[in-house]
Amino acid sequence: MSFVDTLRQWDEAVTCVEREDLSGAFRIFLSIEEPNSKIYFDIGCLHLLNQDLDAAEKAFDCSIRRDEHMAVAFFQRGITFYKKQRYEESLGDFQHAFKALRGNQLIDYKALGLRYKLFACDVLHNMALAEAQLGNWEKAQENLVKALDNKTDAKLNAIDRALQSTLKQKLFKLVEFPSKALFKPNKHYVAELEKKDYLGKAKVLASVVPQDDFSGFAPLQPQVEDGPTCPKEPEVLRALEGDPHTVLFEFVPETSDELAVVPGNIVFVLHKGADNWASVIFNERRGLVPYNYLERLEISLASKQKEEMRKAPSREPPTRPERKQGLTPSHNSTGDIKCKDAQSPDDSYIVKVHFTFNFAVSVPPGSHYDTLIKKISKKLNLPSTAVTLSVTSNADELSLISSDTEMESVWSRANGRRITLWCHNKEFQQTDGEPNNDIHLVALHTYDSSNPEDLNFHQGDTITLLSKVNQDWFEGQCNGNTGIFPASFVEEVPVNAQ
Repeated sequence: MSFVDTLRQWDEAVTCVEREDLSGAFRIFLSIEEPNSKIYFDIGCLHLLNQDLDAAEKAFDCSIRRDEHMAVAFFQRGITFYKKQRYEESLGDFQHAFKALRGNQLIDYKALGLRYKLFACDVLHNMALAEAQLGNWEKAQENLVKALDNKTDAKLNAIDRALQSTLKQKLFKLVEFPSKALFKPNKHYVAELEKKDYLGKAKVLASVVPQDDFSGFAPLQPQVEDGPTCPKEPEVLRALEGDPHTVLFEFVPETSDELAVVPGNIVFVLHKGADNWASVIFNERRGLVPYNYLERLEISLASKQKEEMRKAPSREPPTRPERKQGLTPSHNSTGDIKCKDAQSPDDSYIVKVHFTFNFAVSVPPGSHYDTLIKKISKKLNLPSTAVTLSVTSNADELSLISSDTEMESVWSRANGRRITLWCHNKEFQQTDGEPNNDIHLVALHTYDSSNPEDLNFHQGDTITLLSKVNQDWFEGQCNGNTGIFPASFVEEVPVNAQ
């Protein structure tokens, strides 16, 4: 049973008592599946009103089990025990009620839904009466004297009369709980049980349709005779330049005029070349992307395509098409994205460089080290003495390239006039003039980025530091991948722990 159902039945039962329909109140109270301590207290009071002392005792037992600090429940059960002439148990419950008062003169239960104040002097009065029934007249007098200290003006006469009776060793009247005083559910909660129409009934004040009496929240529908039998396909205004395409596979550029994209990106194709390369726009940037990595996107079916984009491709990406001079789009008619280094003569070598980002330069075949380092440092806007090159990402003694290196061995690594090198910042590569390969970092948090130039890792991974881009970003290698990452996501591993 839900809280709302319990609240509704509780309110109905109390209403029955106010109408003096005790049988109806019992029927509703007993149908509540999980009564709380207040509902059990109400049930006990009704049994006590019908003089069913055994049932009242059980109900007050349940109330106390659910709330061991309800002083008024102990007080009522003490009255029940007194009427059953079980004076020792009655005295014990009155003592529990007095202890639950915690030194206060009274407890006002109005805030909890019961219009009753339990006074400490009334509890002491009944304690004295129970002691008198047990023949302990001195203790009875002590409790009444204590009641005088906690008295109120309205209770003074009753305590004085009881004290005089104890001096004569005569019994006095029991202070009882008022009949039909019950806990009631919160009236604010009860008010919320009724459904309310906060908006009211809408009324048409003005309409373009004659005699329009429609009211509601649906948009106004034009009432036209001989209208179309089926809704028209919504017309889309193509305000963007080019044809929209969906990216199916990740593409990592190898030259500076190529554009990095990942699956799910929407690009706009400006021109498609005969060699299967396309000139596209993505995030206000223009570049080249293999056309076989793309799929045409119909605007009217965009919602369906978006759902398909979220699914990972189940096939391998196609091979990178070979770029042919004169057939690859140059964007001369749609934009200026030419790159002097990337669009090099056929006899030049394309050098792909891994730094904090990936880029490419072209150099004549068999170039000397000075020519290569000068071109790369110029691209990075750094002095040539501030960077080092290597043929592998580890940058050890065997892979480092310097002015003493035989460049023929370097160029022999080229494949199809293309070669990949790694560039490092000497600030993190040199310690006392010797290469430092022992700088390791540990990931404090997981870093997952969609940027192809970033390094993704998980919490706890060990990262080899390659260079420091600035105070906020580092370049490193982890799990065979190289890229940049936020410095705040890692901390340095102590030397003795490496």
